Amino acid sequence: MAAQQKNTQEIEKAKKLNHVPWDEEYEKMISGMLYNAFTPSLNAARFKARAFAHKYNTWFPDPATTDSSKGFDILAAERLKMLKQIIGHVADDEIFIEPPFNIDYGCNISLGKRFYANFNLTILDCSLVTIGNRCMFGPNVSIFAATHETEVQSRRDNIEYGKPVVIGDDCWIGGNVVILPGVTIGRGVTVGAMSVVTKDVPDFCVVMGQPAKVVKKVAEISAEEGDVMAS
Repeated sequence: MAAQQKNTQEIEKAKKLNHVPWDEEYEKMISGMLYNAFTPSLNAARFKARAFAHKYNTWFPDPATTDSSKGFDILAAERLKMLKQIIGHVADDEIFIEPPFNIDYGCNISLGKRFYANFNLTILDCSLVTIGNRCMFGPNVSIFAATHETEVQSRRDNIEYGKPVVIGDDCWIGGNVVILPGVTIGRGVTVGAMSVVTKDVPDFCVVMGQPAKVVKKVAEISAEEGDVMAS
């Protein structure tokens, strides 16, 4: 169910992000309220995100003019530069996302330190999506922070809402995993391939299945300074 009032906590988080298209409907969007996605500022932000995806997913250094020993460094540096121009928060330079990579806005995404994602990551960031430090994603991972009412009229009216997604530090998300709106995944979690995560996941465990369920616990390790889920 959509929220009935603005979420001041989520709005304060968004104030720390870059490239945000601030307007009334944006604040409703990240608050989990019903909102109109077709305001000029939100339309422009999505257009920018699609232009980013086209460039990010097709750009490659010319092999004929690039020393093979330096080609990967050039590739990684250019992709990182592009990410910083669209993603709301990029924690450090040790971030690598294999294309294709598709987003709704980009500005609502926070990437922790040493993040890696394999091919075909999709993040529908109509609400805030926070990914912790040292996380790894397999191919074809989908994070959906966007949703709709099951009642038909609001969909006819192009009205929708979102719920935030949080993924803690040191998580490994397997290939073809789907993470649904409003889910928080704790620290040190492994999500088995092909799982659908429909509800919150506790720290230091392995989940799998459709819907994903805890199948075992793993040894806990201490948080590091600056970890997003340390508290």
